[in-house]
Amino acid sequence: MPARSALIDRRSFVKAAGSLFLAGLSAPAAFALERADAVYATGIKTPDGRFALALMGEDGGFISRIALPDRIHGLTVSPATDAVAAFARRPGTFILVLPPSGSETIVNAVPDRHFYGHGAFSPDGRFLYASENDFENRRGVIGIYDARQDYIRIDEYSTYGIGPHDLSVTPDGRFLIAANGGIETHPDFGRTKLNLDHMEPSLALIDAANGALVEKHALPAALSQLSTRHLALGAEGRIWFACQFEGPRNETPPLVGHIAPGEALSFTPLPEDVTIGLGNYVGAIAANSRDGLIGLTSPKGLVVTLEEATGRVISTGKLENAAGIADAAHGFAVGTYDGLFAGSRHDVAFDQHAVRLIGNSV
Repeated sequence: MPARSALIDRRSFVKAAGSLFLAGLSAPAAFALERADAVYATGIKTPDGRFALALMGEDGGFISRIALPDRIHGLTVSPATDAVAAFARRPGTFILVLPPSGSETIVNAVPDRHFYGHGAFSPDGRFLYASENDFENRRGVIGIYDARQDYIRIDEYSTYGIGPHDLSVTPDGRFLIAANGGIETHPDFGRTKLNLDHMEPSLALIDAANGALVEKHALPAALSQLSTRHLALGAEGRIWFACQFEGPRNETPPLVGHIAPGEALSFTPLPEDVTIGLGNYVGAIAANSRDGLIGLTSPKGLVVTLEEATGRVISTGKLENAAGIADAAHGFAVGTYDGLFAGSRHDVAFDQHAVRLIGNSV
């Protein structure tokens, strides 16, 4: 049976959001939700310093917002149950889950762990996986939360690396994919990077059934300061990764590449002017499998679209403070740290990641 699309319909989304969310919708917001061909979720910061999860239409207009205890980072949608999870920014300690029924749930980190800002659902929706830091033992772990038991933490797997950031699952559910950024941190030092002179970046494929290491793709020594950060699943389950360089500013290492189970790691060469424009920092990556595209953003002010089949750069666009990116009906919708979303201006700061919840293909 083919994997179900992660894009959900309005009825499922409304059910997932719960009664408290619906009660909080104004009449214009409810009307906007009914008419929207696409709905996106992303974190925002309001002018008074508060944080929220914002729901945005494909026209860049606000639909609603849900208050948060602190700043979030990455988001994920269950392809089976339509639950939505938003992860606290490193070194945060909460996950907000909008479950298939009822009101939102807050999942708290266990002692001696904090979240790295990303996670993913198993294809059947049974488990929620979160990238976490076992900071006392200087290792990355994947926390496993049971959706059928109010998201209690039932186990953890090693990521076989340091500083795991993004986390994904292959469409068949067999493998977890951990982007081990290779950067050591400790909550006593906030967001300070403690080992920039001896980083250990890698990508790991882990057996979802038992936590065993299946493959580990360590970056070569010459690229030891290239932190593997974010992931996107392209066509046929190909795993795309984007990097942030922590080395000298005058170097221009490769910033994006891909792997697949059983294949070697491969970097996608970008033109030098594109690499320079990205400022050695890809902040977010997204796949649009319908159009066969990969999208990249950099807060340095560049949005790049690649043809997935060839890695060829199709387009580049200047967009200052570019942040979250998610697939659109054609191409991508992009938010910025200074208030743009899908071309519309707002008096908020949009955060680094966005996810598409409702799509016009369903």
